[in-house]
Amino acid sequence: MTIAIFGAGAVGCYFGALLARAGEDVVLIGRQTLVDAMSFRGLQLEKDGRIEHVTVRASTDPAAIAGADLVLVCVKSPDTQAAAQAMKPHLSADATVLSLQNGIGNADLLSAELNRPVIPAVVYVAVGMAGPGHVQHKGRGELVLGEGPGADAAATRLNAAQIPTEVSAQAETALWTKLTLNCAVNAISALTRRPYGVIARRPEAEATFAALVAECRAVAQASGVTLPEDMLDQVIGITRSMSGQLSSTAQDVIAGKPTEIAMLNGEIARRGAALGIDAPLNRALAMMVGLIEPRRDAT
Repeated sequence: MTIAIFGAGAVGCYFGALLARAGEDVVLIGRQTLVDAMSFRGLQLEKDGRIEHVTVRASTDPAAIAGADLVLVCVKSPDTQAAAQAMKPHLSADATVLSLQNGIGNADLLSAELNRPVIPAVVYVAVGMAGPGHVQHKGRGELVLGEGPGADAAATRLNAAQIPTEVSAQAETALWTKLTLNCAVNAISALTRRPYGVIARRPEAEATFAALVAECRAVAQASGVTLPEDMLDQVIGITRSMSGQLSSTAQDVIAGKPTEIAMLNGEIARRGAALGIDAPLNRALAMMVGLIEPRRDAT
């Protein structure tokens, strides 16, 4: 049995390394720079103060997922449709597909393109790439899977690889909760290039977080989802527990890569507009990050 990681960035490399270390047959599908680096020294996993070299296959060819019985989709949200189209000709009929992506709606988009159920996964991990083929773990690492065919079996394999995983009927609420966390801190970290702890120490921080959470809550409520009452406390908690962390959006901006901002703050602004709910802070943050990120059609 093979596990394929489609989109081997930081998240994909981290979970792929843990699965391979646990004895699973894993193949990473990513960029040529990753494949070249791994052919030289394997996948470097930096975790708990040490660097481990993990032997795992890597390819740039989407056909490498052929025969995989479990596929973890880890591409950036704007690349979801293209990833589905690349995967579709090679997916096994009985493969379980998980969407380990930021934002909401990715599993539904994959499912529509692939004509099969896709299980959404909420990812709670702080990781980054120190270089091609070198992934750094900075905190947490658990998954919450939605219900669906193959979810329980996938959770069993993930837990066996020391990836804490649960299957929950509340996965959609968890996705919206994580989206709100991202909307509160990611763009600010990207625009200032400051970690969460530095941002939170500003006297204006809590009121700004509260206003962003309020916009997200209104849009979620109108979409049929009730966010947790302690949503603002969760945001503040993240800035304390991961005080030295730059957001993934900030990491993309610093690396000169396109971001997922359109699927984060931009998604709240867009959904809000469709529902007649104004979300000016989310709209402004999405616009400002969009102005400093490289255009996707220029990459």
